[in-house]
Amino acid sequence: MSTRLDELLRAVAEGTLGPADARARLQHSLVEDLGFAQVDHLRAMTQGAPEVVFGEGKRPEQIVAICRALQRAGGQFLCTRLSPDAQQALRDAFPAVDINQTARTAYLAPDAPNSEAVDGRVLMVTAGTSDLPVAEEAAVCARAFGLTVERLNDAGVAGIHRILGGAPMLQNAAAIIVIAGMDGALPSVVGGMVSCPVIAVPTSVGYGAAFGGIAPLLAMLNSCAAGVVVVNIDAGFSAAAAAARIVRAAVRRGA
Repeated sequence: MSTRLDELLRAVAEGTLGPADARARLQHSLVEDLGFAQVDHLRAMTQGAPEVVFGEGKRPEQIVAICRALQRAGGQFLCTRLSPDAQQALRDAFPAVDINQTARTAYLAPDAPNSEAVDGRVLMVTAGTSDLPVAEEAAVCARAFGLTVERLNDAGVAGIHRILGGAPMLQNAAAIIVIAGMDGALPSVVGGMVSCPVIAVPTSVGYGAAFGGIAPLLAMLNSCAAGVVVVNIDAGFSAAAAAARIVRAAVRRGA
């Protein structure tokens, strides 16, 4: 159950919030119908993080309207895959929003500290600089989900000494997200060096035979390193969401 709901119930019990005000807030904890979208406010309670806005295919004014609904309900929002026009529309509507042009994301942090934050470092490892847009999407989302993010960039297997030199960072991570295109070999190398969860993200980086990320996807799915899990091509958001669930579960168990 969401910490936000616990706080709401506690306020009613203590008499600092009246039933009518509590009812009004709870209405925003379900589903808000905007006509073109049904904003799922219940998701923060059921999944531990608010609904994330996927920007592709949406008009800028639709994205702004959805974000206003999310801000009213929880004081924050996170958007991915935003066009330049959508980024500008969000800047105009929310002066405090953090736009990451490389990641194509927008994040409005809550005024209060993130109550869902967990004590866990997630390490983003990229094979090459061309993988940075996907890695930045994963990093922005991981921070929004309450994780601490560290980076080890341009550490691909073409110069194996680079990833070997990063061994101390690898060993200190609660979870590792490895982002690689071309032959997709880096997650297997990392998976063979650590005991923590390794989440592999294939990217669409590579020449023709990489088939837009299909080649690294298949290589990662066939990893010889036990326990490496794989998300969709270029899906930095998916990797961050998985890492957040893994780290939160470990914290709850006291691991």
